[in-house]
Amino acid sequence: MLVAPGMLLVATPALVDPNFADTVVLLLDVNEEGALGVVLNRPSAVTVAEVLEPWSDIVAEPEVLFRGGPVSVDGAIAVGRLRDPGHPPVGWRPVAGTLGVVDLDAPTELVDDTLDGLRVFAGYAGWGAQQLQDEIQEGSWYVVSGDDADAFRDDTRQLWRDVLRRQPGMLAWHATRPFDPDLN
Repeated sequence: MLVAPGMLLVATPALVDPNFADTVVLLLDVNEEGALGVVLNRPSAVTVAEVLEPWSDIVAEPEVLFRGGPVSVDGAIAVGRLRDPGHPPVGWRPVAGTLGVVDLDAPTELVDDTLDGLRVFAGYAGWGAQQLQDEIQEGSWYVVSGDDADAFRDDTRQLWRDVLRRQPGMLAWHATRPFDPDLN
């Protein structure tokens, strides 16, 4: 399966790592050395204002940090959506479509009017060379196309199901599986 920046990894029931159970991961970088992404549906209770106050007026609702993954949880990655694709801000690194990574060291006044959404993630998900491909082949992840709006939902509780529901064919059926089939 070909994976690329901007695609989503949707955790399958076979994924046993509790860090990723029922998660949706936006891939930000994929190359021969590995892959890096952020978990889109794990909001924390920490507000952006508490840790990155200058960015608190720019972030999308809810104005909290999201737990991007188990790697480098003391660091932050900001994902933004461009308002005008022809005018990226200072410190912008494109990912796919109108999505990109925003440098949190950039002056907020140079970024604010250029974005249609911003979300800040504490930590990230990372895979070494061939590791992600191996996890996909063993059935731990569904790999699907992303929608720019997925990264900026107000309520992320149904993101996993909604992403699967919009997939073609039998993959959409997985959206209706119970979280614990033993209770069925």
